[in-house]
Amino acid sequence: MSVDIVNADCSADLLTRVEAALASNTPLRIRGGGSKGFYGRAVDGAPIDTRGHRGVVSYDPSELVVSVRAGTPLADLEAVLADAGQQLACEPPHFGAGATVGGMVAAGLSGPRRPWVGAVRDFVLGCRVITGQAKHLRFGGEVMKNVAGYDLSRLMAGSLGCLGLLTEVSLKVLPLPRASASLRIAMTPATALAKFAEWGQQPLPISAACHEGEALNLRLEGGEGSVQAARERLGGEELDAGFWRELREHRLAFFADPRPLWRLSVPVHAALLDLPGDQLIDWGGAQRWLKSDAPAERIRAIATDAGGHAACFTAGMVDSPLQPLPAGLLRYHRQLKAALDPKGVFNPGRMYAEL
Repeated sequence: MSVDIVNADCSADLLTRVEAALASNTPLRIRGGGSKGFYGRAVDGAPIDTRGHRGVVSYDPSELVVSVRAGTPLADLEAVLADAGQQLACEPPHFGAGATVGGMVAAGLSGPRRPWVGAVRDFVLGCRVITGQAKHLRFGGEVMKNVAGYDLSRLMAGSLGCLGLLTEVSLKVLPLPRASASLRIAMTPATALAKFAEWGQQPLPISAACHEGEALNLRLEGGEGSVQAARERLGGEELDAGFWRELREHRLAFFADPRPLWRLSVPVHAALLDLPGDQLIDWGGAQRWLKSDAPAERIRAIATDAGGHAACFTAGMVDSPLQPLPAGLLRYHRQLKAALDPKGVFNPGRMYAEL
């Protein structure tokens, strides 16, 4: 079955909008589908909508590379890839029906498979960006080894639109797994963390590992023989494969709790954290989701003591949803912002008030 999606090149119109904003010193609030508007600080600026700039520019399944315009619905791209037996292996969350490819890259958020295959940033091969000097530039390319010097294209991943207006991105894609199985095994969180560390040293085809409630949930992917062997060895009950989509999209019962949602990123072998609230352990222990009314300072202190950091995923709860940067790292961010967006026209303050 072929998949048809709308193709429209609106880059000239977007460039004209940026030129006008620069001429009038008007800050711009970049908007795609708006599904990740909760992430980061609020932006006071004139909206510039990328959704009209959409479509697949080129796709060669044999080369495992797709180039797509930033306003393309993420669901459309995934449908095109699935039709060819391929996928965005980092499982980026949608958080809404309108999610776009540009928003996926700008947010830089990845799903349950991330520790085993890489993050969104690891799959970005190249991009086209309208800079704060109103130049439409291309960075990177369409192969894995073609970058000499600093790879600016991957800096766009997770930049929340603060460095420029993304118009096109080239992404590495991977084949869908030949076999898959999901298991649920009753055990405590502490036991699960110990098992994660043990299994990480063994050749098991694990592609997702999450502890929620009173059970450990695992996904096995690979060849039929290796998946079946691992399934027999690990035991447990069969788990509906849809669990991983519900986890990725924050639709599990855990996320329905009305308290603010925090994401803690910690070293993969960090011990069970004494967190003030209810937690869900993801990414084989490297990501801890927390529902808590505790002050931001307390949550971040716990994350920092564990060697990690914490970000608030509930809009408007704290002034700085992303963990504040140390002085040295903030200086580099400022220098990068000044080089690509000297007038501060793109999403000012979205990541940090200082940017």
